[in-house]
Amino acid sequence: MRWNTSKSTNRIHLAIEGSCGGTTVGLQMAANHISEGSRVLWVGLDMPNPIRFQQLFAHISPVASSKFHAMMMSGTLDKAVDALISAAKNLPSVSLIILDDWCDNSGKISKKHLSEIQRCSDNISKDIKIILISKGTVDASGKKTGAIFARSENYFREHGFEIWTLSKSKDGHYRELLISEVVTKLKIVDEGMELVS
Repeated sequence: MRWNTSKSTNRIHLAIEGSCGGTTVGLQMAANHISEGSRVLWVGLDMPNPIRFQQLFAHISPVASSKFHAMMMSGTLDKAVDALISAAKNLPSVSLIILDDWCDNSGKISKKHLSEIQRCSDNISKDIKIILISKGTVDASGKKTGAIFARSENYFREHGFEIWTLSKSKDGHYRELLISEVVTKLKIVDEGMELVS
């Protein structure tokens, strides 16, 4: 069964284990929104893989697929945020914004990046879902349980973002999506993410 999260909150920080399917999660959510008649804005360092995009959007007509607006983060994050705020205000029926790989892959997320994300959240309607996808971190102290953790977790929680994590299962056969201490098991298939029963 195809995974869907239509009932989730509208501000999400998804921390992922490397090469785990974070972009696939974002693309699947985008396809779900577009199939419901909405428009999606995507910002990343790279354009989504065209083969993977085609697989995930195969069930959507080419006309509907044109409601997926991808922008490359070629300059600094502040320019990408300016473009997102403008597009969200001027394009009709935007319901989802995804920022994929919007910060460095390791270390602390800079205050400048955090303030730009906050500016984005503050200047875009709360009716529009914003999903941040970034590499997570491990707990070197061993005090936390779990495979992966969000960087700047406290900051995001304080600013209204729900924290999700995505990691590989111990055997590597499926992915574990943790939302509010509930684990959903997912399998990567050509069409995206499928629920594991």
